[in-house]
Amino acid sequence: MDLYSTIKAETFIIAGPCVMEDVDIMMTIGETCKQLCAERGLTYIFKVSFDKANRTSAKSYRGVGLENGLQLLQEMKDVLNVPITTDIHESYQAEPVSRVADILQIPAFLCRQTDLLLAAAKTGKIVNIKKAQFLSAQEMVHPIDKVRGAGNDNIIITERGTMFGYNNLVVDFRNLVDMRTLGVPVCMDVTHSTQRPGGLGGKSGGDSKYAPYMASAAAAVGADGFFFEVHPEPERALSDGPNMVRLADFAAILDKVIYHSK
Repeated sequence: MDLYSTIKAETFIIAGPCVMEDVDIMMTIGETCKQLCAERGLTYIFKVSFDKANRTSAKSYRGVGLENGLQLLQEMKDVLNVPITTDIHESYQAEPVSRVADILQIPAFLCRQTDLLLAAAKTGKIVNIKKAQFLSAQEMVHPIDKVRGAGNDNIIITERGTMFGYNNLVVDFRNLVDMRTLGVPVCMDVTHSTQRPGGLGGKSGGDSKYAPYMASAAAAVGADGFFFEVHPEPERALSDGPNMVRLADFAAILDKVIYHSK
């Protein structure tokens, strides 16, 4: 089976660090996640960002850039021997990134950007569209139609919470039920759903203690896949530390996903 057929048929896990940092740390995360998923019969996809263009502050660490990022992505792919995904923020990035990545991720705030969606679609790679924090589940039909209209039916859509007041998100799990009626696999972004955007002033905060519950609830309502940002020491991560899953806790969370998916 090709990757998209596997994603449609089996529970899949997208997991990795938020942003590229020390290679040894990234390898440790990828190798551990791969092993944990293999032991549980879960399809594993490694995720990391080469550039976090949507950081709260211009002073925040963004990553290693496109050229160095693609070299590292290829190295990770070769060593881990698993599919990989990364996010793109500009239309021109789609084609070069598609030479390495198996899935192109469209950030939530950009899911209405027509040119970005079309550029991703035209690569022929799987396009994972994150639902914006300001959209309803039903409105995700429009980004899907844009990608399909460009001749690409390999689409995933991802829930990552809805803005609720200031510096907070809430997840309405009815969204996952409604999104599943749109005819494409639905993924739950567990860790970003615990985020507090801009909650720490110049950067986002988060409440990672809720991640296991988010995962269990999403599994119970039929999510097809699950997205996690994982790190051995979230408090030392270069981005999104407060909402990341600690690597040592990841096995127990995967077990909850499997249990509640029954």
